[in-house]
Amino acid sequence: MANLREAQKQLTRRLLLESGLEQFKAKGYAATKVDDIATAAGTTRVTFYKYFPTRSELMKALIDEQLNEALQRVGSPEHGSTALDLVTTVADGSPEAIMAWLRRTADSWPAIRPIIRIGRDAAVVDPELTDLVERWLEEAISDIEDGLERAGRLEPHQRHFRGVLAMAQLDFVAQNWDRADWKLTRDQMLDELGASWVQLLT
Repeated sequence: MANLREAQKQLTRRLLLESGLEQFKAKGYAATKVDDIATAAGTTRVTFYKYFPTRSELMKALIDEQLNEALQRVGSPEHGSTALDLVTTVADGSPEAIMAWLRRTADSWPAIRPIIRIGRDAAVVDPELTDLVERWLEEAISDIEDGLERAGRLEPHQRHFRGVLAMAQLDFVAQNWDRADWKLTRDQMLDELGASWVQLLT
């Protein structure tokens, strides 16, 4: 019986997260009320508050859980979260490994792009969410730095900034690929991005 109750709690929480994301996408973060999310999840505002003290806490959970899950990031005492495959890929440094990682990551863009966009919109409205997405990107930058350090590549003072440049490229392309007219196919775009990463990180 206890297991069933726990499963029901997890299901309700998941429904609130999914409904929150859908409402934020449809109405924007600022216009979405707690009641909108609760109703869309088939529950009440009282239930919402049992799981999330505020709307901003739900937004943080979307970043911490759904975004990290989509990118296979796990908890890390040093950085908050880490993508072990990114660290390994950067340490490997071969064009093949880098291209393979970028292609896998590009497959998750439809899932991650809305969360990042909403997170940035939310930061404008909600002061406690300021730099939420940027802090998350900083964790990914740290993964690149760790991979470079593991491989002994580049000077220590270069590693973090090369990660900044690589993640800035990836973030911009991921956020704009579907609405930009860059006159190349998805595969060509990934080839160009991969060539840039290889040059930056090897």
